Amino acid sequence: MNHIYLIRHGQTTWNVDGRWQGNLDIPLSETGHQQAQALAHYLSHKPIRRVISSDLARAVETARPLARALGVELELDPRIREIHLGVFQGLTHAEQRERYPEVVAASEQDYWNFVFPEGESRRKMQQRAVAAFQDALARPVEGDIAMVMHGGTLRVLLMHLFPDHPSLLDFHVGNTSITTIEAAGNDLKLVSLTQIPHLRQSADYDSL
Repeated sequence: MNHIYLIRHGQTTWNVDGRWQGNLDIPLSETGHQQAQALAHYLSHKPIRRVISSDLARAVETARPLARALGVELELDPRIREIHLGVFQGLTHAEQRERYPEVVAASEQDYWNFVFPEGESRRKMQQRAVAAFQDALARPVEGDIAMVMHGGTLRVLLMHLFPDHPSLLDFHVGNTSITTIEAAGNDLKLVSLTQIPHLRQSADYDSL
């Protein structure tokens, strides 16, 4: 039996400001770097043999300290990037409503299949994320796997893997939160959802 840890990247200044990042390459804030270090320390004693990350900076900067602590090579997979939000990227929700009210209305009517202008749909994001997850499981590894991705990507991946799980009806994906899945062959079990013990156990990170 293996464990797969699905991890959201650390905090960015745009997270704090409520700006939609999408595929824009926004780095971690100082708080985000502290969160990444706390995450690496917490998981450093787990039998993780692969660390796979989105290729966007905020994910790479979260995953790199973990890979270094574990002594494994960091693998990048663009398929677990955040959704490409097109014209909405860089805007707050209020700015989106002000500039593109009809587009916002259309996006709210079809959550899965709406294609953001100059971007993609959540269905497309889900398909690429699921393919990346399946490929990660298909490669034999003696140990666990950590995948560092984005809030939207993690959410739609879980909705595919566990479509009837009651916990997925409404949940928050915090920065550097850890979702744990057990894999026994083709059988998957959701063990824990978006936990942040690494941000609570150390006095050094109480302010996070």
